[in-house]
Amino acid sequence: EAEDWSYGDLKSAILGTAHGFLELGLKPGQKLILRLGNTVDFPIAYLAAIAVGIYPIPVSSQLTMSELQKLCTDLSPSAVCIDPDFGFPESDTMIQILLSDLRKMRSLAPVKFELGPPDRLAYLVLTSGTSGTPKIVMHAHRTIWARRMMFRDWYDLRQDDRVFHAGAFNWTYTLGTGLLDPWSFGATALVLAGEASLDKIPALLAKHEASIFAASPGVYRKLLRSPDFPETPRLRHGLSAGEKLSESLRELWLEKTSTKIYEAFGMSECSTFVSSSPKSEARVSTIGRPQNGRRVAILPLSGSDKPVNFGETGIIAVDLKDPGLMLGYVGSASSKDNNFSRKWFITGDLGQMASDGSITY
Repeated sequence: EAEDWSYGDLKSAILGTAHGFLELGLKPGQKLILRLGNTVDFPIAYLAAIAVGIYPIPVSSQLTMSELQKLCTDLSPSAVCIDPDFGFPESDTMIQILLSDLRKMRSLAPVKFELGPPDRLAYLVLTSGTSGTPKIVMHAHRTIWARRMMFRDWYDLRQDDRVFHAGAFNWTYTLGTGLLDPWSFGATALVLAGEASLDKIPALLAKHEASIFAASPGVYRKLLRSPDFPETPRLRHGLSAGEKLSESLRELWLEKTSTKIYEAFGMSECSTFVSSSPKSEARVSTIGRPQNGRRVAILPLSGSDKPVNFGETGIIAVDLKDPGLMLGYVGSASSKDNNFSRKWFITGDLGQMASDGSITY
């Protein structure tokens, strides 16, 4: 059964939950793990913590007990919000907030926002670990400002849009594109509940009149195997990130839905910063162009800060002044450990830039 939330109800629930965190003795600067499912409880707890200066740490429901234990050892969190379906290691030092108690906090009197400079720490997130051991990324409050560059140059977002994301909230792609961005713009976010399987998505897209659909290429691939794909007249286009999108997948989606997919490139360490959009479609074999307001370069493998020539292969890099760039990794004190040079954040991904700004990776 679908739940409908207004902006007013969400704000009240968020600031009431923030009140509950403070009543339990949590203080600004402490860390809070979120071990919750893909329900509205997740963003309410996440934003409640940020509202009063507590640092939320979204974690996957797929993490094992040993992985969670190591995370706690590394971070020394003060509390954890737990859905009993997932469980959590026993601890004498952490406050354990069960889902049932978390929901009761919504009705408490709202507290005031903890205000401060935009560069201060807001939340922590784990990288996907695709390039090795997952790292813990520290992001500032200013990150949400940087995401506005995507509204036109990737989403083509409108206030009457209904954005449906197929991923889990512990993934930055889902949390940002599927929830925070539509909300901060005044659009509607459609949240896929944890118990809903991928094969139900086509019907849900039609039933809830989604106008933008976001997913990874792997999800698109599975959906396109569905023999019964209903008409989706409100759907304007799809968004893809997380891995490279093949041309064949684009063509199949267009054939099935009569809509296009627009791809973007980003990572946990930085907001998505290269993309295509309905207003600026990517040339074949490219991912798109840097969004307006970004400063992106292709640097030589030698380690120089001077960009290579157009068409030459190098490492994709983002200006250190980008507002969406992380503050650094937990436990990494040096610039080198944080992939920072004098001017750039080095992504580690190889790419080429054409003279029109189009990037291939």
